[in-house]
Amino acid sequence: MTRSELEKSLLEGLRKGEKAAAERIYETNFRSISSMILQNKGQHEDAADIFQEAIIVLYQKLNQPDFSLQCQIGTYLFSVSKNLWLKRLHKSGKYILPIDDAEELVDVSDDLSLHEEKESRFLAMEKAMAKMGEPCKSLLHAFYIESKPMQQIAAEFGYTNADNAKTQKYKCLVRLKKMFFEGNKT
Repeated sequence: MTRSELEKSLLEGLRKGEKAAAERIYETNFRSISSMILQNKGQHEDAADIFQEAIIVLYQKLNQPDFSLQCQIGTYLFSVSKNLWLKRLHKSGKYILPIDDAEELVDVSDDLSLHEEKESRFLAMEKAMAKMGEPCKSLLHAFYIESKPMQQIAAEFGYTNADNAKTQKYKCLVRLKKMFFEGNKT
């Protein structure tokens, strides 16, 4: 099945309310949206909420007779999520840009190639992370994903102080970069 056929099948499944289609869309798209929100003052719960709202928007659009998706599902969900997140940040006072300007920032067609490139790099990084051994994998996750301070990481991983944990994190990061770039050679 080609990517285009798969996308059409998933959209039709979502339109019909099929759980498997919704789960597949979630599996293939949540990480990039979550990453975007976490990098922009959000928490994991925010990412889950925004993603769910984006799925609802897509579902509602699919049930409109004149709607035709002109990009990939992931690009559409990413753009909708980005708009929803900008609006939420604006409402909470964490984002100063007027909402009228926010609409201009997110153009679905412009995001397509950029999103696909980011997703490809993200998947390559995920493969490299999967190859990482412990404690590097957990240490990097604690620092970069969970945003734990070095003092806490040192205590949890049994390092004598934060400087030792920082040195180990650096060594792990060097290994990860090496694995990432070796995996991306063509």
